[in-house]
Amino acid sequence: NLAPTLARRLGDLYPGSAHVRELGLAAADDETVWSHAAAHGFTIVTKDDDFRQRSVLRGPPPQVTWVRFGNCQTADVEAVLRARHSDVLAFTRDPEAALLILARRS
Repeated sequence: NLAPTLARRLGDLYPGSAHVRELGLAAADDETVWSHAAAHGFTIVTKDDDFRQRSVLRGPPPQVTWVRFGNCQTADVEAVLRARHSDVLAFTRDPEAALLILARRS
């Protein structure tokens, strides 16, 4: 539910990022996306509350970064992911961490 261009736009800070469309998972259900992310070491970055709930119930892997903005522009999401880069990296380096919540005023 995030723009397909976001992974490319953030490639300088988050190398190896990919949108589900790039992975052939555009029409995949949540379980398939979850399993793919876990198997391939991806962190799911999403606005979808279903992945937040799944991370709380199952724990990692994969890790989930929940972008809690409501309606917004891709540039807004990009700005927060850039501003919170060190927090995101610290989160992804902790194998026990399941969920990182990013809010517009973080």
